[in-house]
Amino acid sequence: MFLTNRDIIELTAWRQKLHAMPEVSGAEVETAAEVTAFLGTMGPDTVIAGLGGTGVAAVFEGKDDGPTVLFRCELDALPIEEISDLPHRSRLAGKGHMCGHDGHMATMAALARGLSRERPKRGRVVLLFQPAEETGAGAAAVIADPKFAGITPDYAFSLHNMPGLPFGHVWLKDGIANCASRGLKIVLTGKTAHASAPETGTSPMRAISSLMPALTALSGGSLDGGDFVLATVTHAVLGEEAFGIAPGHGEIWVTLRTMTDGQMQALTDDAEKLVRQAAENDGLDVEMTYHDIFGHCDNNPDAAKILRAALEAENVSHEAGDTFRASEDFGRFGAVSKSAMFFLGAGESHPAVHNPNYDFPDDLIPIGARIFMRTARDLLG
Repeated sequence: MFLTNRDIIELTAWRQKLHAMPEVSGAEVETAAEVTAFLGTMGPDTVIAGLGGTGVAAVFEGKDDGPTVLFRCELDALPIEEISDLPHRSRLAGKGHMCGHDGHMATMAALARGLSRERPKRGRVVLLFQPAEETGAGAAAVIADPKFAGITPDYAFSLHNMPGLPFGHVWLKDGIANCASRGLKIVLTGKTAHASAPETGTSPMRAISSLMPALTALSGGSLDGGDFVLATVTHAVLGEEAFGIAPGHGEIWVTLRTMTDGQMQALTDDAEKLVRQAAENDGLDVEMTYHDIFGHCDNNPDAAKILRAALEAENVSHEAGDTFRASEDFGRFGAVSKSAMFFLGAGESHPAVHNPNYDFPDDLIPIGARIFMRTARDLLG
């Protein structure tokens, strides 16, 4: 084990410090500064700041030529109010690390500590602290940044903690690991009227009330069958907060989710057809826009094999597991490298991610770090 007891104590304290100072996607300024300061004490050969926005990368060089191996974690938190009474609970109202990215950062910091003591023998390791994963914008912004060209990896690896899976147990599969998704924002516009004479206006009420069940009815199939599609209404607005006005404006936000990118076009076509028909039926103007666009995440078999060998060497129990229904923008690194992500069990009864009482289990930090360090050593010596 390359971490001492003192390391684990310090990394746990650092994780909890990050937990208390959450910043949402694209606004991770203080978090990035904290990461940069920590990495500076680890003596990397290069630190790249402002990568894809607020991203930070640390590079540890080997003496001999070899591949570039990237390990990635996420900087951002969620716009969720934390309800715990933990001493390190979020200090910022309406924001919280409810997905465990604070723990992923601490795991990466543990890897940095190990690499600071023993560089890879060849090639180089890049530790990427990526912004804006939760919106699906961060990985694309990092890859598009001209500074990324100098650290483009041959291999890229990542992890995500997974409540519901036994503690310390890993799911790792070849092929599709995460589903594709995107948010569809539907804006319906009619004409307001006095509430005493609603017939003089054009209300989106009937269209909204019919579209919510119609859109969710598009869901079907199964992950096992590979034909999985899911439409989830996440937000709706109708009119003004007033009793005297019949509404002339309404919105529906719906998340569309498919197992593969190829299935997404058919689902969006079906959804848009329903929306246009509902708007036409009631004489409404309609605008549809897409947000938080995630492609599916596909584990390269060669990269997954390397991770699997590391799990075996570290005696970490693992199985192929299922495709994860949630989306993950790490899949974009598959376009520039052989990439793979694994899911690390947070405990079968642990609160689910995005729950307001979620907290990353600190005992996962050394487990994830061991897996990553073994992966780096296997590839680079």
